[in-house]
Amino acid sequence: MSIMTFKDHFSSISKGYSKHRPRYPDELYEFILKNVKERKNAWDCATGNGQAAIELAKYFDQVYATDASKAQIDQAIPHAKVKYSVAPAESSGLPSEHFDLITIAQALHWFDFNRFYEEVQRVASPNALIAAWSYGLLTTQNADLDEVILEFYDGIVGPYWPPERKYTQEKYETIPFAFEEMETPTFHMKLQHDLDSLVNYLNTWSAVKNYREELKRDPIPELRKKLSLNWKQEKIETKTPIYLKMGKVFK
Repeated sequence: MSIMTFKDHFSSISKGYSKHRPRYPDELYEFILKNVKERKNAWDCATGNGQAAIELAKYFDQVYATDASKAQIDQAIPHAKVKYSVAPAESSGLPSEHFDLITIAQALHWFDFNRFYEEVQRVASPNALIAAWSYGLLTTQNADLDEVILEFYDGIVGPYWPPERKYTQEKYETIPFAFEEMETPTFHMKLQHDLDSLVNYLNTWSAVKNYREELKRDPIPELRKKLSLNWKQEKIETKTPIYLKMGKVFK
């Protein structure tokens, strides 16, 4: 995930973001790709560390991956078929009528929607596909851990989420979308976490960054303490819902 031009929530934590953000499941890419007619060029917008771009490179001749944050691009994963550049979503500098697929992973809610959708229309090939997804709050099989995480999410850092976060909380159902929407299922990320990796992931939340900046204290040590009191085994499985918004870009 990443940012729009003037709302940089992630540059300062780009190293942690790159290391600790979860990987999207193969089923998500497979569903998107079965609706793509041509596989020449893809644009992964707001690429962050490039995790979606790298996956797309398995299927496309060339992937262009842009992000408004130079710090994020500096942490991106190198790949021979991925061309990275620093550019805002709304003014990518990419060629017109060039892309068969445009993807936005965990980032559409940060954009200037009207300007971005105009840019999509400009760069998209005829009958291109746009696919944007976001993920919700993870759960575990341990109700006590879930309660601690939910309290942290809603209560401790809840007031420090940027307002655009509402679109993710509403499962992308209310986010403005300028294309003919296609029916999509809900996907899930299932991951194994030890205590350190879970805490490190929760530490990448934009609300945690905002909490630190405003209150000048770190909420993570207390969160780790509460989680450790309810940690029953070496690793736990987490399950995170992914909400996909997808449509055709008709010319």
